[in-house]
Amino acid sequence: MEAKPREASDKNAARRLRTTGMIPAVLYGAKKDPRAIAVDPKQILKILHSDSGHNTIFDINLDGEQAKAMVVDWQYEPMKGHLLHVDLKRIAMDQKMHLSVPVHIVGEAKGVKEEGGILDLVLREIQIECLPADIPSHINIDVTDLAHGDSIRVSDLPQNAAIKYLNDPDSTVVHVTHVREEAPATVEAAAAPVVAEPEVIKKGKAETPAAEAAPAKEAPKKK
Repeated sequence: MEAKPREASDKNAARRLRTTGMIPAVLYGAKKDPRAIAVDPKQILKILHSDSGHNTIFDINLDGEQAKAMVVDWQYEPMKGHLLHVDLKRIAMDQKMHLSVPVHIVGEAKGVKEEGGILDLVLREIQIECLPADIPSHINIDVTDLAHGDSIRVSDLPQNAAIKYLNDPDSTVVHVTHVREEAPATVEAAAAPVVAEPEVIKKGKAETPAAEAAPAKEAPKKK
């Protein structure tokens, strides 16, 4: 990726930069001073939409020098979805990193296919520690043998000597459960007015004869 130096300035300068087809960015890390730069948003989007996403490590050229970097933060325009700003971090290839990678489900769980359950993915990303060259694009989890009530925890994930999982080993990643039965609660809620309504009607019937009886007793006195 080609980057150009820019002077850190106000929002008006950032808007003018965007009209040229570039967007403002900041490059920092690796014990070097932060640099205000301008980059091509098309190249950033290509990285973000790749298989490894924002965990992609790429070369960035600035002032004739090349460094390894990755996208750590980005900002979209809320209405049209255009990229507005990007934060890039220099990467030291010999230093381990802490980052999160997505979970990919493989297969169809037995508890879903044969027992009518549902697959609940609790952790969509896993926190890991590894060297930059060992960052996986995702972590595959085979759920084929999961029956109803079964689960896969962090401690059950595929082991890799180059990767250390940072989540609690007992944390549930995915499990098979049943849909909650809410029908009885709905029936009871619907039945409540039916029980209360006859009481109102009975009270009305009891009060109506008394109201009609009062004028009948007073009529003879007026004559």
